[in-house]
Amino acid sequence: MRAIEIIRSAVPGDTGRLQITNAPVPVPRAGEVLIRVHAAGVNRPDVFQRRGFYEVPPGASQLPGLEVSGEIVDGSVQGSEFSLGDAVCALVQGGGYAEYCTAPLLQCLPIPKGLSHIEAASLPETCFTVWSNVFDRAKIQPGETLLVQGGTSGIGVTAIQLAAARGHRVFATARNAEKCSFCEALGAVRGINYTTEDFVEVVRAQTDGEGVDVVLDIMGASYIERTLDCLAPDGRVVMIAHLGGRKGMVDLGQILHRRLTVTGSTLRPRSVEFKAEIARNLREHVWPLLESGRIRAVIDSVFPLEQAMQAHELMESSNHIGKIVLQVIEEPSA
Repeated sequence: MRAIEIIRSAVPGDTGRLQITNAPVPVPRAGEVLIRVHAAGVNRPDVFQRRGFYEVPPGASQLPGLEVSGEIVDGSVQGSEFSLGDAVCALVQGGGYAEYCTAPLLQCLPIPKGLSHIEAASLPETCFTVWSNVFDRAKIQPGETLLVQGGTSGIGVTAIQLAAARGHRVFATARNAEKCSFCEALGAVRGINYTTEDFVEVVRAQTDGEGVDVVLDIMGASYIERTLDCLAPDGRVVMIAHLGGRKGMVDLGQILHRRLTVTGSTLRPRSVEFKAEIARNLREHVWPLLESGRIRAVIDSVFPLEQAMQAHELMESSNHIGKIVLQVIEEPSA
């Protein structure tokens, strides 16, 4: 099968490159299915893996790619809702940048009605991550508010739409006026241009000085003090990345006196059973919103599989809005 592999040299500072290769078709293990991949989502962890900063879990494919859409062509589907030939999207531990990929059956979901393979491939990583962190870990409650850092990232566009559709007031940061407007079009009550505005001041002004209840944070150290400043009493910060560094200074007095919670998670190493529970919640609470059109897949760019490196370069530029997707099989025109 055609697949994308990571090539790194011994030169100091080499950030790696992606190239097409011939690889053996993977064999599904117990509890897994083999998916003929139509499309694969591109995510920031893929870039980290290419650069050598994201360790692949034991037993996972060394090929990049954490989410796919396609059709089940092999594996045991007995006792499940699926049959061979069914169109699905799936969260995987690796191997998505290829013509075939294995996935735990419990991490597969039917493609939402009305969505294409391109759109479906953009869903698993962001939907699993947002649900796990905003709704499970932070336990956002009815009437509470959310601040999304990086509102036009793949995670950001999902978090804004899903929280807004479930009745929460959402604020989102972005780096220019166009991106802020896009956040507001998705349901944010206020897009905050972090290059010209102080998000702490804006959030406090918009919440009568209270602050927000939950922050979904991707920046880490460089933002941590200000992030705590914009929290309401009993507020929670959930970190899913640390693009601004791993180590920072924190005023522990704030955490004590205002009863704040600082937490975080990574999804890739978690068990199949853990992810299966998220999949069940997505099927119940998120898939109906997608099928009704209340939320949508936001696709910035689509690249053929062979241009995976160009897709990574676009992601690293941060000039995209929404998801970047690799097309493995061209879909028939409508």
